[in-house]
Amino acid sequence: MRKTTLLAAAALLGSPGLTLAQNTPDENNPNVDAPFVRNIRADRPGQTVTAQVLRPGRFQVETGFQRQFGGVGLAQSLSAATLRIGFFNSMELRVSQPYFHNGPARVAEAGRVDSSGWAPVVVGAKFMLSPNYDTRTQVAILVESAVPGTGSAGLRGTTWGPGGRLLVSEQLGERFGLEANFGFSQRGLTTRDIEKGQFLGTLAFNGPLSEKAGFFVEAYGYGRQSLTTGTTAGVYFRPIPAMRLDITAGQAVSGLAAGTSTIGAGLTFKVGK
Repeated sequence: MRKTTLLAAAALLGSPGLTLAQNTPDENNPNVDAPFVRNIRADRPGQTVTAQVLRPGRFQVETGFQRQFGGVGLAQSLSAATLRIGFFNSMELRVSQPYFHNGPARVAEAGRVDSSGWAPVVVGAKFMLSPNYDTRTQVAILVESAVPGTGSAGLRGTTWGPGGRLLVSEQLGERFGLEANFGFSQRGLTTRDIEKGQFLGTLAFNGPLSEKAGFFVEAYGYGRQSLTTGTTAGVYFRPIPAMRLDITAGQAVSGLAAGTSTIGAGLTFKVGK
């Protein structure tokens, strides 16, 4: 009798209609619907890269234009586009390429070479270290490199130019957030390239102005023996949930770029969840 009862109970528990419901990670996360993690977030327009890693199957395109003037250098205009692709195993693949609209010329053995045109293609990946996509504290690692042999003749590199960043994001309330980057980059793979590599640190704060608009401000510093510091500020607007427009202005405060100002605008849109 006891054996029959146990077999019947096992059959009932094993039937599709009586299986116990199990919550998904999203259902167990009280932060899943917070605007800070649900609204579209971009890795542009300042120096700071967000710690957000795109979910698998999501595509995001980020484009922008920037005008740089003042300081000791010549005025210059720059356009850039980045494609971000959410991949499996909490990873995001990315590719970007800037375009310099104008730049000073230099004389090489082959003749005059313009430093305007396409810069080298940069490929990279983000790796999420946080327990899930919607946690209030998000941590990720970004690794990327310029690809040798890509870009216009005057800007083309002959070797890989690797770099990496630790990305940290902390949600404040439901809609505000702090983002910080700590990174290092170099122009080649030799010991001398490492010795000439540049350190980077940024801290950004962003939040809402309305249901569809928001602001961000950042401070940054980069360099090695001589540190260049500056600030960037701007506003953004989401006409639809999958699109974000932004306008920015920045100023280098100290270092080799002291006195340089920037203004810019950009468009970001996403496809997928």
